[in-house]
Amino acid sequence: MLEKDLVQLLHQESFLNYCFGRDDHDVRHWKQWVEEHPEDALQIEELRRTVMMMAKTSQEMLRDRHFEELQQKMAGVPMLPAKKKSFWKISYAAAAAVLIMAAGVALFYLRGENRVQNNVIAQKKEIKPGSNKAILTLANGKKIVLTDSVNGQIAVQAGIKISKTAQGQIIYELSDSGVGDNASAPVFNTVEAPTGGQWEVVLPDRSKVWLNARSSLTYPTYFAGNERRVALKGEAYFEITHNETMPFRVTSKTQTVEVLGTHFNIMAYDNEQLMKTTLLQGSVRISDHGRTRILVPGEQAQVSDGALQVTSDVDIEDVVSWKNGYFKFNESLESIMRKVARWYDVDVVYANNTDPSVRFGGKISRYKNLASALKIMELTGNIHFKVEGRRVTVMQ
Repeated sequence: MLEKDLVQLLHQESFLNYCFGRDDHDVRHWKQWVEEHPEDALQIEELRRTVMMMAKTSQEMLRDRHFEELQQKMAGVPMLPAKKKSFWKISYAAAAAVLIMAAGVALFYLRGENRVQNNVIAQKKEIKPGSNKAILTLANGKKIVLTDSVNGQIAVQAGIKISKTAQGQIIYELSDSGVGDNASAPVFNTVEAPTGGQWEVVLPDRSKVWLNARSSLTYPTYFAGNERRVALKGEAYFEITHNETMPFRVTSKTQTVEVLGTHFNIMAYDNEQLMKTTLLQGSVRISDHGRTRILVPGEQAQVSDGALQVTSDVDIEDVVSWKNGYFKFNESLESIMRKVARWYDVDVVYANNTDPSVRFGGKISRYKNLASALKIMELTGNIHFKVEGRRVTVMQ
C-alpha cells in the first residue's frame, strides 16, 4: 500500500472507528478487509497501533491543558470562553488533529528499516529470506559455488560452454569448436539450489528451468538421441522448447512426465505426501507404476503411494507463486511451515496443543525477512511464533 493511501486512511471516520473500537460495523468491515488483503495486513496493523499511540498522546496533552486551566483559575487569570464539549469528543477531535499533523511521523514508523521494532529484531540476528544461490556439480565431480563465481564463462565440457549471467542463470551453449559428429556421449551436470536458495537454468535446447529451494536438477550437457531427459528432486517450473521429434522427459521419484513443448510445475519433495505436476500450457503425459494420464492446461496430477489422480480444482497462481516472488497459500499450517523452512533455512517445531492441520489462507512476499512474514501470519490472531536462532516454535 502506498504512503499516500495510508495518509488518506487517517481522514476516514470508519477507519478511526476501527482503530478505537467505537463502531461494531466498522470494526467488522476493516477486519474483513485485512483478511482479504493479507499483503497489506502488516502496514494496517502498524498504522492502527500508531493511531492508538497518537490518541494516547493527545489525551495526555488535554490533561495537561486542564491542569493549566485550573492553575490559572486559582491565580485569578481570566480564561477565554469555550464551548462545552464532552471529554471524549475533545479527545477524539484532538487525536484526529494530531494524527493528521503527524502523518509523516506515523509513516516514519511504518517504514521497516526505521522502526524500533526492526532494530530490536536486527539485534537478535535477523533471519533474511532466501536468494539466488546454487551449486553446480560437473561431470568430473568438481563443484562450483555459483553465488561466488564471476559472471561469464565458468567451464567447458564436451564442446559445450557453460556461462553464468548477472541475472542468476547458468546457460549451456555450443563452444566455438562445437560438439562434432564424433563426439562422445554427453556428460551429466547437476545444479542444486540449497535450503534458502533458488536458481534458473537454460538448458542446451534453450528450455528454461527454475529451481525452488532445496531442489536439484540433473541433465546432460547436450541432448542426443531421440529424447531429452532430466531428473528432478524437489520443485521446479519448466518452460520447454518445442521439438516433436525429441520429447522432453522429467523423472522424479517414481514418476515420469513427458512433454513436447509446454509450461508446467513439478513439486516432488521427499517430505511432502503428494507429488504434484501442474500444467499451465500445452500437454503432458504422466506415468507412474504403469499408470498413465494426459493433462490439459489447468489440471494437476497427484501421485501418492502408487495412486495417480488428476484434479482440475487447482489454483495456478498458488502453484507458481514461489517462482513469481511470493507465498500464496490456502492449506494446512504444517504445509505452509514446510515452505517457510525450505526458504528461510529454519527448523520448525510445534508446541503442545498446537494443531498443525488448521488451515490458513494468505499472500506474503518471499523477500520479507522471517520476522515480518511470521508477523503477518500472527495477525489472524490464531497463531503465534517464537524464534530462537534458526528454530521456530509454532504456538496456538
